[in-house]
Amino acid sequence: MIKDKKTLKYYLLCDKVALKIPENRYFPRPIIDVIWKYEILLRKTEYYKNTGGHIQKILYVIYRLRMDNLGNKLGIYIKPNCFGPGLSIAHYGSIIVNPKALIGKNCRIHECVTIGSTNGSDTAPVIGDNCFIGSGAKIIGDISIADDVAIGAGAVVVRSVTEKGITIGGVPAKKISSNNSHANVVLATMIIDKPSQSYLE
Repeated sequence: MIKDKKTLKYYLLCDKVALKIPENRYFPRPIIDVIWKYEILLRKTEYYKNTGGHIQKILYVIYRLRMDNLGNKLGIYIKPNCFGPGLSIAHYGSIIVNPKALIGKNCRIHECVTIGSTNGSDTAPVIGDNCFIGSGAKIIGDISIADDVAIGAGAVVVRSVTEKGITIGGVPAKKISSNNSHANVVLATMIIDKPSQSYLE
């Protein structure tokens, strides 16, 4: 969770690496970098929501409106404090994440994904670190997904996945291979945490 400027900078940097934005590009380009722009607005919204204070509350409202406005255009509906650092939204279009969902670091999520609850429940999925979520996947209910799991396109996940480092798919989803998610995600936090990494300079 982002509660200070140092953590905000870290999240922004990890997201930039996860999105494979060139190091020498400092600001999103119009039209081309709309997903990066959305993620920046998301992180700043989280920062101002979590830090409190009168000025922060005003800035939170401003950034939340900007984020929601862009999200409505892109079809991305993510609330603050759901994703850890290193978020990579692969493509925009119909991405819906329940505000109670918790997703770990280095997640790569594709279009037409739903992460939600059922039957009016206030509980939502908890997804581990370094997970890949393929196009059209649905992850529903009071369930948990282990670290390093790849969720195949079109999968419907309604049961917890406790085994780390596997690929699941199908309806309902089940293990289809022992391959982990690392071929499909950027381990941005590991890259940034290396002392020699040039992104830290």
